[in-house]
Amino acid sequence: MIRSVTRWCVLGAAVTLALASAASAQVLKQQSKPVGARAALSAGELYGTIRDDHGRPLNGAVVLAVGSTQAIEITDREGRFTFRSLPAGEYLLRATLEGYAPPRGRYVLVTAGARQAWSVALSRLADDKSVLTAGVGGVDTSAAEPSRPDDRDTSEVAWRLRRIPRGVLKDATPGESPDSIEGSLLGRAVGSPARLASAFFADLTLKGQINLLTTTSFDRPQDLFTFSSGSPRPIAYISLVAPTRDGDWTVRGSVTQGDISSWILAGSYARHINATHRYEAGASYSTQQYQGGNIEAIAATGDGRRNVGELYGYDTWTVNNRVTFAYGGKYGSYWYLNDPSLVSGRFSVSYRPSPVDPLVLRLSAAHREIAPGAEEFGAPTIGPWLPPQRTFSSLSLATALSSESVNHIEFAGEGQVRGSIVIGVRAFRQRVDDQMVTLFGVAVAETPATPGHYRIGMAGDFDAFGWGVGVRRSLNGGVQASLDYTQFSATPRRYPTDDALFRISPALLRREERIHDLTATLNTRLSATATRFLVVYKLNTAYADAQTMRPIADARFEIQINQELPFMNFTGAEWEMLAGIRNLFRSELFDGSVYDELLVVRPPKRVVGGLTVRF
Repeated sequence: MIRSVTRWCVLGAAVTLALASAASAQVLKQQSKPVGARAALSAGELYGTIRDDHGRPLNGAVVLAVGSTQAIEITDREGRFTFRSLPAGEYLLRATLEGYAPPRGRYVLVTAGARQAWSVALSRLADDKSVLTAGVGGVDTSAAEPSRPDDRDTSEVAWRLRRIPRGVLKDATPGESPDSIEGSLLGRAVGSPARLASAFFADLTLKGQINLLTTTSFDRPQDLFTFSSGSPRPIAYISLVAPTRDGDWTVRGSVTQGDISSWILAGSYARHINATHRYEAGASYSTQQYQGGNIEAIAATGDGRRNVGELYGYDTWTVNNRVTFAYGGKYGSYWYLNDPSLVSGRFSVSYRPSPVDPLVLRLSAAHREIAPGAEEFGAPTIGPWLPPQRTFSSLSLATALSSESVNHIEFAGEGQVRGSIVIGVRAFRQRVDDQMVTLFGVAVAETPATPGHYRIGMAGDFDAFGWGVGVRRSLNGGVQASLDYTQFSATPRRYPTDDALFRISPALLRREERIHDLTATLNTRLSATATRFLVVYKLNTAYADAQTMRPIADARFEIQINQELPFMNFTGAEWEMLAGIRNLFRSELFDGSVYDELLVVRPPKRVVGGLTVRF
């Protein structure tokens, strides 16, 4: 029944997105308004003010945020801008305005459900009529901009159109403005379509990122010098983003080779304009081909190949300055499952008691169907974007892989206090069917463990109820920190039927228990050395272990370091060295079942390093 309702929710979301897209041409860009922290399931909010060097607000400044997606905002008369519903992750922020010197970009970490502030002052350029256009020569300032009435169109698109270099057809009729072409028969035939096409391509600025990385994994440091660890694998990743006035077109791809040859290709469109509907839709396709000698992997993959395709669409509907609806869904086809079609959906309503009060209340419900091995084919919310890197199989080859189902309902409140401090509280309930267990480095039925391969079992069904509190703060100097505490009680409804789980680790047999979790995140940038650090530390009282009878208290982590290479910026691109290590298995720490990370046994430490180029 739940799955049927979810399919209708996804269908309704798709219809709503289509209607919103058809009506987008009639939606006017609204003035940016100061808002408080906007609660979202997996997105955050970024806001700020652009001023000149005398402290006066600047109207019409272009603010660009480049990260896992790309967004553009234009400041209002008070110099304010707001990026709503940015996917959580790290973003490079820039601000530009005609006649002002652009400042150096700054990296900001956007955290799910939190508000981040970024403000900057622009310095006015001295008047210089000898400015050169790259590869062209001096600019004829007498004809650069004809006199216009005060009510002329000052939008970014119009500003760019007025500065398009003159071509042969423009120069054929001196003194004639482009708008006068419409007076002729040819102008009436092609004038409007030509201006529409010119506006689109003039507003199309291509941005990108290239990663050349190497990754491997190990249990102990000495394993790096033996054959017990996985061999290093090269990874190539490229991202192209075409920002437009209303939203961003993004294409991403990643490929690796070796005994596991795999690639991911994804495309999406996200509408970021301050309109009633802000939506995002996309699709991805991933494939994994195994050419190694692991008998389990060969038997599990069948023809040696696994393919996954996904479609998704989400919409944020701002009814007024107090009420916001967010809804959407995802359809995935996992060809290696007996039932390959998986449907997930979510819905939430946010209410602000007062337009000037930063307090936000949110009620949300979600249904997720999670495929075993899905973490190998999806894009992470933090860290580099990697293609499928490991193989997996069922704990028992006689048992087919099946999906995990999670139904989640939550009530939350979040507000900003004392400047940049954001405090949130939440209460939730979950109902989980076919909870997955992930086993690394464990021998099963006298079959030894193989590096780069893990086994998946099912731990039964259970219900969970809990609450949590989180604190987030942005400090001066680019330091952003968050601390989340969660406590929940879990009650099994059905125990697993596979005896192999009990022989491997009795701690996987969960009875009624109360669990405590503390997750800390720190993101900072050292300006003196142009170095950025990202640290995630997760402490929990109920991790499963293959060598104990009961769950144990333990910690897992992720550390990522980005070192800018300013001496390489002569090419106009930004160069960085990247290095990271983690033993967190899941990227989604606050999405899915509360047991997803806890029932991962002996996750290896995964190392990634290489070069990142942004252009």
